[in-house]
Amino acid sequence: MNSKSKSDKKSAAKATSDGKAVAAKASGKGSADAAHLNATNNALVDHNYLTESEFGTVAETLQRNLATTISLYLKFKKYHWDIRGRFFRDLHLAYDEFIDEIFPGIDEQAERLVALGGSPIAAPADIERFSVVKVPTETVRDARSQVEDLVADLSRVGRGYRDDSQTVDDANDPATADLYNGYAATIDKIRWMLQAMMDDDRMN
Repeated sequence: MNSKSKSDKKSAAKATSDGKAVAAKASGKGSADAAHLNATNNALVDHNYLTESEFGTVAETLQRNLATTISLYLKFKKYHWDIRGRFFRDLHLAYDEFIDEIFPGIDEQAERLVALGGSPIAAPADIERFSVVKVPTETVRDARSQVEDLVADLSRVGRGYRDDSQTVDDANDPATADLYNGYAATIDKIRWMLQAMMDDDRMN
């Protein structure tokens, strides 16, 4: 085999499915845009009907809300494990019921980002960086302390979904806006239920 043939073969081995050179591995800097990642089998990835600018706006909300939903799930589980006292059974069971309502949003938001040409960031450090909910590292066993903390988180998350619904709708993505409206309603319902528990004088 001559040197030209060897060179052509080597280049072909390093080409992607669209004939371009394979890019370096992902750097993990937080980009949610996979449409321009020059990697094997990536030729058909695009932003569908969104412009680059519109995608950037939508992707930012999806990445943040994905991280927030994962953190909210973990926080409910942490409090589910830690709860003690007379409200143990009520909250231990209720937290898992709320998790069942929140959990599907993780996959839905990640897959929505992928469908629009994005790449979800899911490393623990990145989840912590993007999330508006912080998972406690300390043990919190008191019922009122847990519930008050969760109500504050849910207030912030619900407001975020409503704001992001308007933001992505303005960015030409009503489908993601509809997702966010549904999540906001779920968060509002869970917040209401937890607030109602705090009306019990025995929780003081």
